[in-house]
Amino acid sequence: MRFAFPFRFAAGRSLRAVAALVLLAPLSAMPLCAQTGQADQHAALSSGAKTEASRADAAKPAAVETDAANPQPQPGVAAKALDKVKQVAKSAGDIFHRVPCHQPTGVPNSTGSLPHVAAKLAAGKPVVIIAFGSSSTQGYGSSAPEFTYPSRLAAQLRRQYPSADISVLNRGKGGEDAPEMMRRLQTEVIDVHPDMVIWQVGTNAVLRNLDPSETAKQVEDGVARIQADGADVVLVDPQYSPRVTERPESARGMVKLLGRIAALRHVGIFPRFEVMRDWHERQAIPIDDFVTADGLHMNDWGYACFAQLLGDDIIRSVGAIKIGVNVPGDVRTYRPM
Repeated sequence: MRFAFPFRFAAGRSLRAVAALVLLAPLSAMPLCAQTGQADQHAALSSGAKTEASRADAAKPAAVETDAANPQPQPGVAAKALDKVKQVAKSAGDIFHRVPCHQPTGVPNSTGSLPHVAAKLAAGKPVVIIAFGSSSTQGYGSSAPEFTYPSRLAAQLRRQYPSADISVLNRGKGGEDAPEMMRRLQTEVIDVHPDMVIWQVGTNAVLRNLDPSETAKQVEDGVARIQADGADVVLVDPQYSPRVTERPESARGMVKLLGRIAALRHVGIFPRFEVMRDWHERQAIPIDDFVTADGLHMNDWGYACFAQLLGDDIIRSVGAIKIGVNVPGDVRTYRPM
């Protein structure tokens, strides 16, 4: 967010002092800082405008603020801004401190073998992964772009394979489902020739009451086209959230539909619906801890745990390749998460 304030040099000095300290903080925290520090910046600039009326006062350092009713020195504006930056960075880097991300028990993991992307990662070759989908791929509900699930997944894989050239491209667009996604499948996915495509689809079909048979036909066709280009495919079914579960028959039907397509086309599927239900029903995590107030989209924790579990599957597949367990691409494996 940019701020434009027509103040003179005295206010400028205060602003530059705040900006210099903020720039020293971790870059990953800056998008949030731009919001949380806005009130302090307004206060600093307003104070600068008042002190400009007196050159003598303007020359005095403004490192410490005092309150007439409380003679004790108060933290300066710059110090407050820096403290907020540090708080944001700590919160972002410690996402699982309050609510740990555990692998669900009793949820069948059918992500399956990922021979193409795993072989390239094992060999240290460049890898391109495309996250294709709607708003929960785009990252609606996250507090900053770096906290979306594709960004979290990229960070995890880069930590695991620090010498590898890994790109995770976000091709999510809010409000879409299979009909709209199929119109951009060629240019935004296939023409890029990715090594792996994670296709999140079906939630908006449930919310919009789209014809399930038409959705099935479009998704199956899309998967076949991606496979023909040589990429591994993992489908991601709808999220377990109030807006979805209030349509139980449609939600269950979409989960089964995508599972059938995955089995038919011999591709993986990440059972997001069952994973999120496990968070709530077995792990006793309140819905509000992983779903935003709109009752539909995941929050930072939800995206982070989803990405972590998906990344663990990719890492396990790479490990299997390294020890010589090269499962053919048309064989899907089922193992407890």
